[in-house]
Amino acid sequence: MIKKEMIAMLLAGGQGSRLGVLTEKVAKPAVAFGGKYRIIDFPLSNCINSGIDTVGVLTQYQPLRLNTHIGIGIPWDLDRNVGGVTVLPPYEKNGNSDWYTGTANAIFQNMAYMETYNPDYVLILSGDHIYKMDYEVMLDYHKANKADVTIACMPVPIEEASRFGVMITDGGGRITEFEEKPEHPRSNLASMGIYIFSWKTLKESLMALKDQPNCDFGKHILPYCRDNGKRLFAYEFNGYWKDVGTLGSYWEANMELIDIIPEFNLYEEFWKIYTKGDIIRPQYISGESVVERSIISEGAEIYGEVHNCVIGADVTIEKGAVVRDSIIMKHTRIGAGSQIDKSIIAESVDIGENVVTGVGEEAPNVLKPAVYGFGLVTIAENSVIPSGVKIGKNTAISGETTVEDYPDGELVSGGAIVKKDGE
Repeated sequence: MIKKEMIAMLLAGGQGSRLGVLTEKVAKPAVAFGGKYRIIDFPLSNCINSGIDTVGVLTQYQPLRLNTHIGIGIPWDLDRNVGGVTVLPPYEKNGNSDWYTGTANAIFQNMAYMETYNPDYVLILSGDHIYKMDYEVMLDYHKANKADVTIACMPVPIEEASRFGVMITDGGGRITEFEEKPEHPRSNLASMGIYIFSWKTLKESLMALKDQPNCDFGKHILPYCRDNGKRLFAYEFNGYWKDVGTLGSYWEANMELIDIIPEFNLYEEFWKIYTKGDIIRPQYISGESVVERSIISEGAEIYGEVHNCVIGADVTIEKGAVVRDSIIMKHTRIGAGSQIDKSIIAESVDIGENVVTGVGEEAPNVLKPAVYGFGLVTIAENSVIPSGVKIGKNTAISGETTVEDYPDGELVSGGAIVKKDGE
C-alpha cells in the first residue's frame, strides 16, 4: 500500500457569486489574479513549497477553465507517478449522481481517494484565498500538541469577526469554544478555513455525519469533534491572507501588489508562486507611452498611459488611451482614446475607441447592490463595449453590447447590462 504522511484536499468547486459577472463562466479559484496567475495557484504553490506532493482538487462549478489550467500539475512539480495532483469532480456512484452539497460532503465523497494513500494527516484547504503559508510548520504544531484537529486562525479586527468562524482558546492554544459567524463575537481569532485532521479523526467524523444534509466543516464536523472530546487547537497565522470573495476585496488585493513595498510580495525567490505559463511574445512599451506603478504581463502592448494598474498577458492599450486604478485581464483590447478608471475588465474583452468608464456620482446597483459596489465598473469576459459610450460607477456589463444598449450613449451609475449567450 502507498503511504503518505500528509495529503492535501483542495476545495475548488465554489461559484463565487459575490464576484458577480467575473464568475459567470469560471469557478472563483480560476479567476485571474496579479496579472499572470489564477487564484488557485497560491494554495497549490503553498503545497509544493511545503513539501506536500499529493493534492486532490475538488471541482464542481464551471470546471473547464480550472481543469485546463491544472492539467497534470507540471507547473507545480505535481506530475508524479505516485501522488501528484488529481482533479476530483463529482461522479456517479451506485446509480446516484451526487453533487457536492457541502465542504465536508465533498471530502466524504472522496474517501476512497484518501484511503489510497493511507495518510497519517489530511490537510483541508480552500482554493480561493491569497496567502503564503508553510503547512509543514502547521503540521509540526499539530504533532507537538497531539491534536486531533488543528485550525489555522488569524486575528482580525473585532468589528469584522462576525464574518468568520471565531475560535475561543485557553492559554495553550486549545480551542474551548467556537462560534460560526456570530452576531456578537467574543473573540477576534478567525478561522481561515484551513484544517489539519489526524486521518482517524477525519474518517470517524465523516462517517458519523455522512447522512447530514449539506455537511459542512464549520457547522457540523468541528462541533462533532468538540462534542466527542477531540483535541482541537488553533494555529495562529500572522502573515498576509486575503479572502478575495467580493469585488472590493479582489480589486484591493490586486492594487496592494503594486505598492512600493507590497504587503504581499510576488517576487520572493524562496517561496515562489507557480502557474501555467502561456508561450507568448515579450511585452512591448512604446516610446510615446506612460507607465506608472503597474504590473505589466508578458505579451502586453502599451501605446497609451497606464497608472496604478494590473495588466494581464496579451493586453493591448491603444494610443491615446488612459487606464487608471484598474485590473485588465489577458487578451483584452482597450481602444484608442478611451479613459478607463477603477474598472475590473475580465479576459478577452473588446473595449472600443473613446469609451469612458467610472464617470459620475456613485449610485446603488439596480441588479445586485450588495455585489456591484465599491465605485467599480465590472465587465465580464468576452464582452464587447462599443465606441464612444460612457459607463458610470457601480455598474456591471456582460455580453456583446451595442450602442442601442446605452440610452443617450451612457450606462449611468448603478446600471447593468447582462446579456445571455446569443442575445
